[in-house]
Amino acid sequence: MPIVPHGLPGPLPAGETILWQGAPSWKLLARRVYHLPMIGLYFIALLVWREAIALSGGGTLVDALKAGGAALGLAMVTLGLLLALARLVARSTVYTITSQRLVIHCGIALSVTLNLPYRLIDAAELRDHRDGSGDISLTLRKGERISYLMFWPHVRPWHLNRVRPALRQIENASQVAQCLARALAADAAQPAPTVPQSVRAADSVSAAVAPA
Repeated sequence: MPIVPHGLPGPLPAGETILWQGAPSWKLLARRVYHLPMIGLYFIALLVWREAIALSGGGTLVDALKAGGAALGLAMVTLGLLLALARLVARSTVYTITSQRLVIHCGIALSVTLNLPYRLIDAAELRDHRDGSGDISLTLRKGERISYLMFWPHVRPWHLNRVRPALRQIENASQVAQCLARALAADAAQPAPTVPQSVRAADSVSAAVAPA
């Protein structure tokens, strides 16, 4: 029986090779996608406000601590759930660049695989950060569509009319982008461009959905 590589919908066809595989960083997802620092600051402000109200009304320090207890409990539960979600998303996601396509395998309760032949990809764009991490978003050929909700957070945020699949919060993003650029150029039989320069392509999206 042919071996199915992790993160791919089936065995690799003859002549196709895996060039890179990776996943989002759960720490970066927690910080930049689920916005844990901002939410943490919100709960800190809420806690300080509740304690200030209790003390200004003549309450004791014990009363103030009791007043802030509910907000502290809610903060711990909320931040804990978001942190767990970021870890689960990272663990259940596999990004694969092969010599012929890009594959996004994701899903916690429901496994979804987005199979993108390079002929389908109209453009690629790198959005990186100072630490070397970043997102690589893809513009699909006009007329091709994917579900924003089904593939979130593996899409470029807020692009709802023309959904752009993306490799989110990956480390060494520029190196991965160059790997993708070379694969796209080789598939199109043209000199390798430098991301985020647009690269041309054409065909159709195939997505496989199966229980995790």
